[in-house]
This record gives sequence, structure tokens and C-alpha cells, in this order.
Amino acid sequence: MGNLAEALLHSALLIGAFMVLMFLLAQVLKNNSIVDIGWGIGFVLVATYTFFTQQVEFPTRPSLALLMTWAWGIRLAWHIGARNWGRGEDPRYAKWREEWGKTVVWRSFLQVFMLQGIIMWVVSLPIQFVVAEQTPPPSSLDWLTIPGVAIWLIGFLFEAIGDLQLMLFIQKPQPKPRFLTTGLWALTRHPNYFGEALLWWGFFLVALGSENGIFTIVSPLIIGFLLLKVSGIPMLEAPYKGNAEFDAYKRRTSAFFPWFPKKDVQ
Repeated sequence: MGNLAEALLHSALLIGAFMVLMFLLAQVLKNNSIVDIGWGIGFVLVATYTFFTQQVEFPTRPSLALLMTWAWGIRLAWHIGARNWGRGEDPRYAKWREEWGKTVVWRSFLQVFMLQGIIMWVVSLPIQFVVAEQTPPPSSLDWLTIPGVAIWLIGFLFEAIGDLQLMLFIQKPQPKPRFLTTGLWALTRHPNYFGEALLWWGFFLVALGSENGIFTIVSPLIIGFLLLKVSGIPMLEAPYKGNAEFDAYKRRTSAFFPWFPKKDVQ
């Protein structure tokens, strides 16, 4: 546990430094929404630093967790960066900037960057537990790695395909429906959020093979809570309240868990 405690402390310091740099860059650009691009990058930094400071070889489970983190974090950062390129500050952050007025600098530092840094550290616990482990788990627990990776892969594909379908839909020439209701978006209104939540349960199952890995359950629980109750579905759907087209889509399509669409009954 000693090596893990040291790794956790170092990762907290690394995330803190990274978020300070992101905050300073945001002040120069006057765009706090770059923190969303930094979300995936931060996990990649933590996983990479922890792996190469804790491992002298390339053990299977830590190497696998590192590759999983790279695949997820780099894809997510690229997707958000490509989506937001040239569009200015995200409306959510722009609204906070207007509401916070003269206090925008210190509130942005604390409520956007430092808060997200704390959440990043907690959510990354399954990754940190695995990439920092010095000895392989008992064979009775190692079997959890296979279903964990499988669940992570399903979640990753749901998120990546959902994001790709949405990007292609947005890029279609006009005229088009206002909302994407086909593909994975016919099974759930938020396939990318469902995929994000599912892949963190995959990370958790892999971490169960590590010493005291059960404590990392806090990671998927926090992600699920944020997506379902805080900054995910509620914030994204709020602007469309009362929109007839969206209400029809909402009636026939599951909010989160994929399921067959219902008949649209008025």
C-alpha cells in the first residue's frame, strides 16, 4: 500500500499543476470550456506518470489499463477539441461568466478547474490502483480483468460511435431534423453518456483485482451521478424543455439505458 499511497499523492499534485496551467490558458483565451478538452488529457497524464514511476517492466494488467486510458482519453480530447474548434466558449461556461461578473476569475479557478481536478483524481482511482500495482492479483481475482475489459470496450464503442454519429449528423447539409433520432440515438437519448458510465464500471471491475480495489467503486458511482443528475442529462436537455419535436423524441426514447423505442403516443 506504501507505493500506492505515494502514487496517489503524486497524482494529486500532478492534477493540481495541470489544472492550474489549464486555468491560466483559459484566462489568456477567455474560454473556460477548454477544461472539457483537458478532462481526457488529465487522465492520460496521471496514468502515464503513475505507470512509468511505479513499474520497471511492462506487466500485463497495468499495461492494459494504461492502453485503455490512452484510447479513451485521447479520443475524447480529440473529439471535444474538434467539435468546439472555432466556436468560442461553450454556452454553459459563457452563462456562468456572465452570472459571476467581477468574481469570474476566482470562481472559475475554484468552481471549474479545481473542482474538476478533485473529481478527476477521485474518478481516476481505478486506473491508479491498477497501473501502480507491483504484484499481480491472486488468480481468483484476476478473472475479473476479462469481463472488465469487455464492459469497458462496449462502453467505449457506445461513446465513440454515438459521438461519431452526432458529428456526421451535424455536418450534414441543410435541411435536416433538429435532433438526431437514428442509430444509437434511437435506443437512448444519450448513447455517449451511457457509454461513458459503462466504461468506468469496466475500469472498476479491472481494479477489483488490485489490493483494496473495492474502494474504487466511488469512481463509477460519481460518474453515474454527474451524468444522470448534475452536469449531464439535466443540463443538456434543459434548453429543449417545451420543444414539441424534442418532447416527441423524449416520449419514445429511453433517457439513458439503451432500449427499443416506444411508439410515439400523443
